[in-house]
This record gives sequence, structure tokens and C-alpha cells, in this order.
Amino acid sequence: MASSTTRMRDSAAFEIEETSTDNGYEVTISKTKCWKYSSVPVGASPPALTGINGSAEGERMNLTLRIFCALLDIQTIYYPILAVFAVPVNLLTIVILSRGKCGLSKCVTRSLVAMAAADLLVVIIDLILKKIPTLHDVWIVVVYYVKVCNFHAVLLYAATDCSVWFTVAFTFDRCVAVCCQKLKTKYCTDRTAAVVLGTVTVLSCLKNTFWYFMFTGRYNPFNLPFLCDTSEAYGSSRVFAAIEFLHHILTPFVPCVLILLLNAFTVRHISVASRVRRRLRGQTIGENASDPEMESRRKSIILLCLISANFILFWAVFLVYSVWRGVWYLGLVSIPPYNFVQELGFMLQLLSCCTNTCIYAVTQNKFREQFKNMMKYPFTLIVKFSN
Repeated sequence: MASSTTRMRDSAAFEIEETSTDNGYEVTISKTKCWKYSSVPVGASPPALTGINGSAEGERMNLTLRIFCALLDIQTIYYPILAVFAVPVNLLTIVILSRGKCGLSKCVTRSLVAMAAADLLVVIIDLILKKIPTLHDVWIVVVYYVKVCNFHAVLLYAATDCSVWFTVAFTFDRCVAVCCQKLKTKYCTDRTAAVVLGTVTVLSCLKNTFWYFMFTGRYNPFNLPFLCDTSEAYGSSRVFAAIEFLHHILTPFVPCVLILLLNAFTVRHISVASRVRRRLRGQTIGENASDPEMESRRKSIILLCLISANFILFWAVFLVYSVWRGVWYLGLVSIPPYNFVQELGFMLQLLSCCTNTCIYAVTQNKFREQFKNMMKYPFTLIVKFSN
């Protein structure tokens, strides 16, 4: 069988050995792949690493390379463990909340179920179908035999936008419920929540359809962070850079700002109302009397603040990298971002997809009881059938 072998060297001392046969392509990538992404941002041509040993530039690049390679090693263990944990946790959360036995209103329940479902989609589309394959040899098969990268990108970004903006919608809903009593009866309903969540889903899908035309169907493991080949019309244009920058402004920069503002307004309103209520109750009932209304407000604000803080903290690194990379690519700053910051941001962002369940378990007694019952149920069945 005729075959030919060619050996290519990437611009950052990255070696690829490609073997062409009559049956297709076989590719072997050397273990030094982290040289490709050592310290340069996406879209930039990496400087040659030769001849700079001992210089300040060489030391800086060596340090960022070591950090990047260390993160890659960590990801080979971290991502599979995260997937094994995140999928069942989000499924359990959806089942438990959907049963409506957690003492939450229908409006809140629908929002939390939507958030868990969006997180589950991100875990499947991003973590399982993108991140984990890139760390293993299975990615080579994907690169050469599956041509759906642009469609994959649309689904991934739409699911991510839904996950982010569902959190914003939930925060706004709680702000209205606490601060606007007249609007609460009209807005904080199950039907309104369904309409808002449906609208966010449709807009997220429409907003991200442009990725289908900017990318081709071919996967490219060397094109971070998209892993898709860009179309010739947009690949190196400023229009592409501007649209990408706007994309990261809308998600997650704007949501982070909105969540911070809404939470600040909600906490301030509750603080003022609580002082007035304590003063009035102190005059009529006594200082030490329990107040069920205040206890309910306290639990609500703890849940809201923890969910919001979880989102902001885990998205902060990726937010900084996205804005930094966008302004650098537009030529507004001269210092490029480093890809290890992006990888760290991805790791934290995906971790946020399974931490809400822990928050519910800590703050909601009835959810914790339902979760325990769900975990015990398989063992209960085994004992029942064994007897």
C-alpha cells in the first residue's frame, strides 16, 4: 500500500508527524504540544524560542510554558473527575426540584431547574464533547472524520449564554420579589418565569448563529479556544475580532455587572426594611421575639448571594482574560494575554456548573432531605428486593 510521510514544524517549535495513506490520514502529535500554546495569545504568531535562552523574554516564556503544561497535566485528571461528578449532580438537582417538594415557589423552582439544565448542557457539550477529547488520542479521530465544528460551536455558546443569563434572570426575579411588592404579584409567577426563560433561550440561540458562518465544519486542535477553523472571510479580519469582543462583553461582562448591581440593590432594601421591622416589632412584641418573615428573608438573601457569588468568582478569571484578549486583538493594549490564564478560566468556569447543588444543599433544609432520600433510594430498593 502506497504511503508518504511528511514532517512539519510549527512556528513555536511544535512538531507534527503526519502520515498520508490510501485509507485517509493518521496523525501523531509529539508530547511537547504545550510549546504550541506556550505564552502567546490566540491568533498571534508565536516568536521563535531559539536564541532567547537566558534572556528576560526567554525566562518569562519558560515560566508561562511550565504553568501551561502543568495545567494540561492537571486537566487530564481534573476534567474526567469533574464530568463524573457534574452529570449526576445536575440530573439529581433537576429531578429533586421538579418534584416541587423543596418549599420553593413555582417561579423560583422553574428558574433553578432551568439553571441546572443549562449547566448540564454545558457539561455535556463543552466538557465531555470538547475538553476531554482534546486531552486524549480520540481527538485525532474527531479532527479528521467529524465535520460539525461550527454547529458544535453554536450549541456550546448558546448553552453557555443560557446558563449565564438564567442566573441573571433569577437574580432579577428575586430583586423584584423583595424590592417591588406591587410588581411582585404580576412578575413573580410561574408563567412569567417560563416566558422569560424561553425568551432568553431563543435569543441565545439567535445571537450565536453567526459562529456557524465564521467557523468551518473542520476541527482544528491548534486553534484555541474555538478548536474550529475560521472561514476565509472572517479569519483574520478586524470584524471578527470586534464581534468576538462584543460576544465576551455580553457574556459574561454585562451579566456580572447586572448581578452585582441587582444584589447590591436587593441587600440594601432588605437591610433598610429589616431595621424598620425590628424597630416596630421591638416596640410592640419585644426585642427577642422570633420573626418568621425575617428568617425567610434571611434564607432567601443567603441563597441569592451565594448563587451570585459562585457565578462571579468562578467566571472572574475567564472574564479578565476575554476582555484583555479582546482589547489586545483590537490593538488597544500592547501586552498580550497568556493562554494558561484562559485554561485556568475554563477550569473554574466548568466547576461553576456543578456547585449550585452544593449551595442548595447547604441553604435549603428540604432540598437536603430530598437529596438524601434520592441517594438512599437505590440501596432501599436493593434491601427491599433482597428480602
